[in-house]
Amino acid sequence: MPSAGVSKTIPARPRASALAFTSALPGVVARVDWPGRAPYEDAWRLQRQLLAARQAEAIPDTLLLLEHELVVTCGRSTRPEHLPVSREALRARGVPVFDVERGGSVTVHLPGQLVAYPIMDLRARDQNVVRFMRQLEDAVIRAAGSWGIEAGRRRGFPGVWVGDEKIAAVGVSVKRQVTLHGVAINVCCDLDAFALINPCGIDYVPTTIARRAGRALSVDEARDAFAAAFAAAFAVRLAVVPLEVAAATVRELPGTPSSFTIV
Repeated sequence: MPSAGVSKTIPARPRASALAFTSALPGVVARVDWPGRAPYEDAWRLQRQLLAARQAEAIPDTLLLLEHELVVTCGRSTRPEHLPVSREALRARGVPVFDVERGGSVTVHLPGQLVAYPIMDLRARDQNVVRFMRQLEDAVIRAAGSWGIEAGRRRGFPGVWVGDEKIAAVGVSVKRQVTLHGVAINVCCDLDAFALINPCGIDYVPTTIARRAGRALSVDEARDAFAAAFAAAFAVRLAVVPLEVAAATVRELPGTPSSFTIV
């Protein structure tokens, strides 16, 4: 049996892969990497399809890893003053703005940032949302440590910090005990984009893993480091499932994707 944290690849034959994806062993989380940059609306739709399939216990827990084009997302706590640049002005600049169901305030996603969306059933984890959030932060802290960065938490402020500088934002939603949304890790992104937002009115300085590590670093390199850290933080093994297989699987489940209802 593979040791904890070791990824294995499920073969890419659609039907065989779909079967393996829907019948993963206990303690195995499907890792789905979105190649290139994922349009936010498409990734959000897939998250909700995976969520509904997980609620129905038709697929295993799934970790979706990707990178977005520049986009602003507004969580349930967002207030007008958290957007120093208005929605209209952002859209006029070609920056999409989405109101989403996760907790927290406004967040910016952009190239050079690794985004992880765990679709996980908390019924197997004592239905403890706070513990889930701490494990997600711990995964980032472990990954940062692999580059010699001493990251940690800041009392009263979610996310992961290096001193007074924020390196990752965390915001999740839980629907019928299954999670969606997740964590955004600044790997090598342009920090000027963070001037577009002022989450919760907190005046903080963002930073990146590349800046703190003092070397060039790609999102693809960070994916593997974070995946290993995630597996360790959650005490699971990861099984790699191609994106097209994951998407086809939820389409092939009883009913169409549009029949999946978020409750």
